[in-house]
Amino acid sequence: MLKKLQEIMKYRKQFISLLVGVPSYEKYIEHMKTHHPGEPIKSRKEFFCEAQESRFNSKDGKISRCC
Repeated sequence: MLKKLQEIMKYRKQFISLLVGVPSYEKYIEHMKTHHPGEPIKSRKEFFCEAQESRFNSKDGKISRCC
């Protein structure tokens, strides 16, 4: 039972991120290292801001839609 609970807790952050539509930063890093090794990797904050902007079409960090 404890092992199953630990496994669930391991994936909860990933599940919540996918639930709200935020892509995985770790997957982004893995992709960049594999497919674009010479390019710079964005910080977690830059990655998150870009993901939010593309999802919510935000301008200057403010969400521009009502729901």
